[in-house]
Amino acid sequence: MAQKVKLSTIAEELGVSTATVSLALRDSPLVADITRDRIKTAARELGYIYNRRAASLRTSRSGIVGVCVHDVMNPFFGEILKYVEHELDRRRQTFILSNHYDDLSKQRAFVDTLLQLGADGLILSPAIGTPAEDIRLAEGNDLPTVLIARTIEGSGVCGFRGDDAFGMALAVDHLIAEGHREIAMVGGTPLTSTGRDRAAGWRSALRKAGIEPKPEWRIEGPRSRDTGFEAGQSFAQMNNRPSAVVCFSDMVALGFMYGLARSGLTPGVDVAVVGYDDIAEAKIAMPSLTTVSNGQAEVGHRAAGALLDRLAGNPASDETVLIKPVLKVRDSSHFAGELRKRIEA
Repeated sequence: MAQKVKLSTIAEELGVSTATVSLALRDSPLVADITRDRIKTAARELGYIYNRRAASLRTSRSGIVGVCVHDVMNPFFGEILKYVEHELDRRRQTFILSNHYDDLSKQRAFVDTLLQLGADGLILSPAIGTPAEDIRLAEGNDLPTVLIARTIEGSGVCGFRGDDAFGMALAVDHLIAEGHREIAMVGGTPLTSTGRDRAAGWRSALRKAGIEPKPEWRIEGPRSRDTGFEAGQSFAQMNNRPSAVVCFSDMVALGFMYGLARSGLTPGVDVAVVGYDDIAEAKIAMPSLTTVSNGQAEVGHRAAGALLDRLAGNPASDETVLIKPVLKVRDSSHFAGELRKRIEA
């Protein structure tokens, strides 16, 4: 078995002290850039592996943060994670990622693993049904937690998400301004804070305009492209269907537009469609998707920053920070063609 490379091996090779090598490998500002680069290069060439377990025993910090979301294949979460990673990288933190797919047992198993590893903290978009006690359990076992996208009443920790009620009202107000009086909402569930708030925004905007939302206009459930596609096909077969639809997310909206098209209807012409989240695909879809930008960059930056501030010893906050959404008007809600004739008839 090859002999394990130690800090002293690198020090002897370069003619520096073991302390200097240790500081350089931890990116200490006490070591000049040129010396740090020399040491890191030598460490790689000699095959040195940083012993994170030993370091955590010395510092009581692992340098590891857990991140757990519903499904990273959803571009909304992918965009948040991009900015979480950027913020953690700046502070030399590594993160471990898990998808819980709204499976509470899977989420709990991941949190248990983080506790066993001595992770420094957790950034969590909680699974449906997560009780506040689960968050308090993590906190009570020295796993500081910050919530993203969804929040849990009574959890006692801070969270960062878009102002979902306000954002959905923006979408509905836009469609009302375009002349629509019958506007359905497709997707989402009242089991999450996001689903409840977006549905509340839809209802309040309609009522503010003197329109009473009909039960058949609220189509709960779809939260993916596939289920949006199925909803689009079903919607196309409705008698006296609404002239416009706001969707729970862009993934639902994109699938919904494909479902309409498969059924012979043209989104933006036969039915106005608005999404939510402003993922990258929204701009290049056919037609381009009117949507609500939900502040993924700010959510990612601020959530990671808040966790790192706690790890630095700053006081914990239990407030939920709502990021103001912005409406992005594109072709899918364009008031034209057969849709115009139908509304004006």
